[in-house]
Amino acid sequence: MAPSAQITALYRREDLLGCLVVAVLNFPKKQIGPVMSECLVTGFYNERGEVALCVPDQPVPLGAKLL
Repeated sequence: MAPSAQITALYRREDLLGCLVVAVLNFPKKQIGPVMSECLVTGFYNERGEVALCVPDQPVPLGAKLL
């Protein structure tokens, strides 16, 4: 199944494997187009309207809570 995140302008799937990103889990599932979303990936729009992912700048444990 294809991801629903609108990050393809700046990122390729293979570039993201093993990368840490800030995401929100445990939301109720939501239908987004043809995809049932179970995770909210966070990011910022740049000056061209492309989404730049929100990423930690230091190593953190997987699953660490956002404060």
